[in-house]
Amino acid sequence: MSDKKPGIDWKKELRYAALLGIAVMGIWSFVAKPFYIPSESMVPTLLVGDRLVVSKYPYGFSYLSPFLPVLPKMEGRAFGKLPERGDIVVVKSPSDHKDWIKRVIGLPGDTVQMQGGVLYLNNTAVPKRAASPTMIPETDNMHCARPEFRVVEADGTRFCRYPRFIETLPGGRSYAVLDLLFSYADDTPPVLVPQGHVFLMGDNRDRSADSRFSPEEGGLGLLPIENVVGRAEFTTFSLDGSQRFWNPVSWFTALRGDRAWMSLRGEDE
Repeated sequence: MSDKKPGIDWKKELRYAALLGIAVMGIWSFVAKPFYIPSESMVPTLLVGDRLVVSKYPYGFSYLSPFLPVLPKMEGRAFGKLPERGDIVVVKSPSDHKDWIKRVIGLPGDTVQMQGGVLYLNNTAVPKRAASPTMIPETDNMHCARPEFRVVEADGTRFCRYPRFIETLPGGRSYAVLDLLFSYADDTPPVLVPQGHVFLMGDNRDRSADSRFSPEEGGLGLLPIENVVGRAEFTTFSLDGSQRFWNPVSWFTALRGDRAWMSLRGEDE
């Protein structure tokens, strides 16, 4: 009796791999996808190194799949629905065609303007009140914007102490913003959001390329609704940048435990 093991059925294995790939593409295209925060444009709400889940279905569908970027862009959206003011969304940038994350500020028909760092919607100032400063640990992937914002504790722990403000949009959605210095983006002309477009801004107002800047300037401009990829729902985990691929222990020591499973759809107080 032969004890020879049966060989691998490569056709069967390839079929399983193809089915798995199709399932992943379907989930990423129509249900949800992961996203990684690469920049400080949404501080203090989101930090560099945060990982989160983006749902694809709330606004309908445009780009078929993240794996098939060569497909022609759709005009409009299938089963389309506008975001709400205050939603945090992942979008396809027209300037570099990568995924960016911003907050929805203006909807079609809105007039958006910045005056002296204050946001105006339809010629009315959006309420903005000072809140307690935010203390963000200084880590390998998060450094203080300027030395004067750095605070060193007795044990040597470093924090970035930033002045924080709470904005409240029409409809009641509140969220925190940073406004650290005066920039020319703090004063902008009024812009009317046309049909089929949205106006987006980062919560870190001085370090965000968004709808205040045209795609030619490296921003988003007035973004077509079909460029909206999905809505940010919650964080899954966050890494402070100290992890090293060759050191598995660092994968755990780099975790920011307090940033796991945070909802991104609530109000900030």
